[in-house]
Parts: sequence; structure tokens; C-alpha cells
Amino acid sequence: MNRRTILPLAYLPSVSWFAALRAGDCLVDTAEHFIKRSERNRAAILTSAGPMTLTVQVRHADRPCVPMRDVRIDYSKRWQHQHWGALVASYKGSPYFDHYADLFAPFYRQEWRFLVDYNFALLEVLCREAGLPVPPVSDRYVEAAPEDLDLRPKQRKDPAFRAEPYVQVFSDRLPFAPDLSFIDLLFAEGPASGEVLAHCRCAE
Repeated sequence: MNRRTILPLAYLPSVSWFAALRAGDCLVDTAEHFIKRSERNRAAILTSAGPMTLTVQVRHADRPCVPMRDVRIDYSKRWQHQHWGALVASYKGSPYFDHYADLFAPFYRQEWRFLVDYNFALLEVLCREAGLPVPPVSDRYVEAAPEDLDLRPKQRKDPAFRAEPYVQVFSDRLPFAPDLSFIDLLFAEGPASGEVLAHCRCAE
């Protein structure tokens, strides 16, 4: 039986998330329970001071066992303004920021009701620009088989993943930061980001 990779629907997913997607046979679970302080509403970018986490504010995040598809975004705080300001400040000097900025700016002006819709709309843009297929999505909880690679747990780490280094925006002053949001790689490498993924080592 073929092994599937089961992924959460993440906000600006990481390089390792996209490396798993590129490896194929992936399924995104939107019926799993929302996990606080996880990649479902958090992403890591690189600033001049080092990695920084961006968090999408959601409503009633403290309630237990809320399915991801039911999580609503909270716009009572100006997180969109903060996120876009951080992206501009961090990546305006990167080679491909100007090329992609107009694709991502609307995500920080318009409002989406549900986190899954927001994350998936961003994912579609990232996949298209990286030349990768948009993965299939399950609206029912996916039971992992013993042979499956389940990357949904909060503290999941794929021990076999090894990032392929690329020139990051602050490489003149900071060491390479592996496994940030894929947007870091896209702004750095543009259309070649898929080739970088091809050299990342995923689980076998």
C-alpha cells in the first residue's frame, strides 16, 4: 500500500510542508481539531533580527476540539496591517519581492470569514507561483494508516527533512535559517524555488 502524507492546512506553510507536497501523494485535512500556537495560524519569516512568528488572530481559540473548518478569523486587532508591514520591512530588499507583492497584498486588505478559506486561498497562490499542484483536501477527519506520514501533530518534526540552503535576504549578517515559511524561499528564489525544493531531503 502506498504511503500518504497527511498535512494540516497551514498559514503560509513552511519549506518542509512544501517539500512534502512536492514529493507527492499528499492530503490536506481540514476537519482535524484546531491546535493553538501551531502552523495552522502561525508562520515564521526572517527579519533583520532573526526569525519572527506571524500569528493570524482567531476567535474562541481556547475552546477545545474545534474543527479547523469552523475556526473564524478575528479582525478586532490589526494583525493584517502588522503582517504586511513585517513582510514589506523584511523582504523589500529580496530579489523577487516586487514581482510577487501585488499577489499577496490583497490578503492583508480583504477579510476572510474562516481560517481554512484564507489559508487555502494563500496556498493556491503559493502553489501556482512555485509550479506545484494544489493538493487535494479532505473535509472529513483523516485517519492515518500505520504506513502514512502524519504531519498534523503540533510538535511534528520530520527527522529526515534537510533544508537546501539558499541566499536569504539577510545572509550578509545572519546564518541560514532553515524551514521558514515558503514565502521566504519564494521571495529569494522566485521561479527557481521549486528547484530548491527538489534538493531538500524529505522522509523516505
